[in-house]
Amino acid sequence: MIIECKHVWDYISGYLDDSLPPETREIVQRHLDHCEICSAVLDSTHNIIILTGDDRVFELPAGFSERLHARLAREIADVSHEQRNDPAS
Repeated sequence: MIIECKHVWDYISGYLDDSLPPETREIVQRHLDHCEICSAVLDSTHNIIILTGDDRVFELPAGFSERLHARLAREIADVSHEQRNDPAS
């Protein structure tokens, strides 16, 4: 089974916390083995988790979490809208 980048990005969190089913994890891993972009997204996400989880590194500004969640919701809505309007989907 071939998986596209946009699907791998949906699995990044589960991949990092090892909560994906073994079959899905294997499919994602095969994609990551050959896709530099998705590997970079994985590395960046991992680094962000490390940085934001360590109180010694820096303190997030007030309201950061709320702004981040709002931005993510907008991005997800935009992608969903694009997929619904794409005749190839």
